[in-house]
Amino acid sequence: MANLKEVRNRIASVSSTQQITKAMKMVSAAKLKRATSAIVQLRPYASKMKELLGNLSANLEDSNSPYIQEREPVKVLIIAVSSNRGLAGAFNMNVIKTTNNLIADKYSGQFQKGNIRIVAIGKKVQDFYEKRNYKVIGNNNELYSNLTFNNASKIIEGVMKGFADGDYDRVDLVYNQFKNAAVQILTTEQLLPLPRIVNEVDSLKQIDYIFEPDQEEIVEQLIPKSIKLQVYKAILDSHASEHGARMTAMDKATENAGDLLKALKLSYNQARQAAITTELTEIVSGAAALGNG
Repeated sequence: MANLKEVRNRIASVSSTQQITKAMKMVSAAKLKRATSAIVQLRPYASKMKELLGNLSANLEDSNSPYIQEREPVKVLIIAVSSNRGLAGAFNMNVIKTTNNLIADKYSGQFQKGNIRIVAIGKKVQDFYEKRNYKVIGNNNELYSNLTFNNASKIIEGVMKGFADGDYDRVDLVYNQFKNAAVQILTTEQLLPLPRIVNEVDSLKQIDYIFEPDQEEIVEQLIPKSIKLQVYKAILDSHASEHGARMTAMDKATENAGDLLKALKLSYNQARQAAITTELTEIVSGAAALGNG
């Protein structure tokens, strides 16, 4: 009977876990709907802004904007976007792996000289790199409590100032791009200096812009705003991806718990039948012994 009690306890434990994973899946599904709405609304604007600046860059050859000045990447800053919480499958670890691969493949020389800095957006990345003694700048884990453009801008303003002052020569961004609840695309982008986008169709013709009020005004206002917007979009993408990954992970966990419950109940029934058979055998044997006596 000890085995039966053990199996019953396991069944109760797995059933309780299954209820929790079901609830977490429902919560993530509700949060995913809001997060998806936010990123879907922002994408067309961010995409058009990026396209405009890509075309505009041809007219900014003589600009003094610090954000488009190419320099030898001696000092590198990587912005890695994760979540504050786990239970989202490989969501956070994939960001960490991609960041590590970026450092190993592209910036190994800078890493050996101690010239790699990390800006972590999300507790999981923050904890990982702090425990391994990387040079992590600031703490941005509270951003998800009030995820707005203004709050995200405060983070990137410090990065932009550091780039303009020469503290960093290159700034890269690593995040999960949201495709759907089941698919997140690991993305690495060069944030600073602002990359020049060459459009294969438009490159065949010269684009002539009329600047109003003037070119310098455009550079001072449009480029910084675009940089902030790209980071904000990346954070929204990652936020939606987190909830999608967690919903998928909890759905799979609920399914696995169901499979385990079936196996445990089968095992319980078999053990119970074996116990009943043993008791019946003992009763029959006892009755036969009394009859013979």
